[in-house]
Amino acid sequence: MACVVARQDLRRPAVFVLETLAVAVCYYAAGRLGLLRELTVAGAVVSPVWPPTGVAVACLLVFGLRCWVGVALGVVFVLMHLTTLRLSSLGVVAGNTVAPVCGYLLLRRVGFRTDLSRLRDCLALVFLGAFSAMLISSSAGAGLLVATGDLPGESFWGVWLAWWVGDAMGVLLIAPVLLMLLRLRPPLPWTRWKEAAGLVAIAACLVPLATRSPASLLFSVYPLLIWAALRFQLPGSMLCALFASVMATASATDRIGPFENLSEVEVMVNLQAFNGAMALTSLLLSAVITEQQHTRRSVERACQELVEVLEHLTAGESAAGRTPREEGGRARRAD
Repeated sequence: MACVVARQDLRRPAVFVLETLAVAVCYYAAGRLGLLRELTVAGAVVSPVWPPTGVAVACLLVFGLRCWVGVALGVVFVLMHLTTLRLSSLGVVAGNTVAPVCGYLLLRRVGFRTDLSRLRDCLALVFLGAFSAMLISSSAGAGLLVATGDLPGESFWGVWLAWWVGDAMGVLLIAPVLLMLLRLRPPLPWTRWKEAAGLVAIAACLVPLATRSPASLLFSVYPLLIWAALRFQLPGSMLCALFASVMATASATDRIGPFENLSEVEVMVNLQAFNGAMALTSLLLSAVITEQQHTRRSVERACQELVEVLEHLTAGESAAGRTPREEGGRARRAD
């Protein structure tokens, strides 16, 4: 028994180290993806969607508070890729680590469930995990840029807003997809696979057209989101929203399609309005549909149980209502 306990104690640090390294690598990889597409706002280069924040929040929700070390290590890796580390870098590391940790604590405080099957869970992720918690990272980052002289004071609010929206979009678009992939259980029925293939084919044609056409066709993506939410709930709607967001971000950074003749601020505003509207539509509509399906199944189960109880009572009353003569006659016929 003592050997087993000692072996488990030795295994725990190894598991912690592996989890920390895995979280750090995932954070760094997501950061490299986010740096592929950048926009210039108020003289500073920002990422319209910062995927590492979604990775950090999802890892905290899955592994617990202990993985904050991996998040901090991932932030250090990203900073080392961007620039040389300075004393002010500690503030950026602290801000980008504390923000998802606070988001995790706020979500746990309200009883957040990672399956996102309730409307309250989606609202909590939007307003607590994304909008509220990411105020910390954006305020710390933009404030340090001004304090160190890397950013003029008059550009603070523009960079702060772009930083905050980018971090929030990372939570709204990336965290639900990661949480969903951990709970996805294939295979789907063959009829659903055919419908899913049709949805993918239409999205592969319509989304690039909507995001690269000079005409204002971005609104045409929303019927796809509604279709995906109605038939495939959160997995379908969030994957469709993520694909549309990636294509729209690519068009915005390349200044083509509906973003061709816009200023820097207009590009950022239009892109983030589109991304935010898609994320909110996908999350909230999927949650409402899932709740309705759960309610319908609960009602069906209750009706089925009621029918079984009534059948049992009817059978008991029929047996109790037989007269002694009828029972005697049945016994003689049996003889």
